Amino acid sequence: MPKSSTGIGTTADSRQVPAAQTSTAGTRYRGRFAPSPTGPLHLGSLLAAAGSWLDARAAGGEWLVRIEDLDPPREPPGAAGEILRALEAFGLWWDGEVLFQSTRVDAYEAALADLQAAGWAYPCVCSRKSIETANRRRGRPGGRRYPGTCRTLPPSASRKTRILRVRTTGETITIPDRLQGAVVQALEEEVGDFVLRRREGYIAYQLAVVVDDALQGITDVVRGTDLLESTPRQAWVRRLLGLPAPHYMHLPVLTGPGGEKLSKQTGATAVAATCAGEIAWQVLGLLGQAPPAGLRGLAPAELWAWGTENWRPQQLAGTRSIPAP
Repeated sequence: MPKSSTGIGTTADSRQVPAAQTSTAGTRYRGRFAPSPTGPLHLGSLLAAAGSWLDARAAGGEWLVRIEDLDPPREPPGAAGEILRALEAFGLWWDGEVLFQSTRVDAYEAALADLQAAGWAYPCVCSRKSIETANRRRGRPGGRRYPGTCRTLPPSASRKTRILRVRTTGETITIPDRLQGAVVQALEEEVGDFVLRRREGYIAYQLAVVVDDALQGITDVVRGTDLLESTPRQAWVRRLLGLPAPHYMHLPVLTGPGGEKLSKQTGATAVAATCAGEIAWQVLGLLGQAPPAGLRGLAPAELWAWGTENWRPQQLAGTRSIPAP
């Protein structure tokens, strides 16, 4: 079977699931923090940033920053700059250049072309309402699983829609996680064929994150548990593209009074750089590190230095969420 630049087969009538790729084990640790610039850095996103930074530094590795700016309608002007300045103010310095996903659209489109050529990606004309109706008819009211309606559309359908979905199979995907145990998902049954390019033409997170983690040589992904359930989808895309798999560690997310994830959408406010030392102290405690009382009042850099030497993330094992202080 002929191979594309990404290693997947290019004949649609011989669609075989590629073998799982080897992991990045044995290579030098390289982590990343990849925020969407939908607003300033808040306590929940700082917790994720600090956790990934500490894990990388404790391993003697590199820590990169990537701005996932692929949803322009949700991105206030200047938000990316605010996030970067906040990271600097909190002493969370990164290695190398900041990568902006908005500069990488050609690479994502090339990956989509490879998947289409191999018969794994196809155009979809379904509306959200039609998908909900199909689920209701199958006894799944409120369900969002895609039933595969457009799998048999001819390639010419791409002239009518910009949506592209990736085919799933009955295979069960299992992702080992350093804190949360095994994440198991039968994609075809639980999710169905999922979107890789949206109706507006924007590239979906599930594709962009996989392509860029491979480009940057990311060995370890440390992020919040809000992204835990989508990890098997990324593993599936990564496998189809023939890319190596990183190790995962999903940290607990902070929640508000009603149990909802602390986020910009739920009114989370920006962290104050003027209180950086106190907030860094608080973040270490939320990460289960319990710094000694004598360190309180120190600058963030000194607190992170202590955190790096004493990093014990396993104290958070099995914890999905933590109430915000």
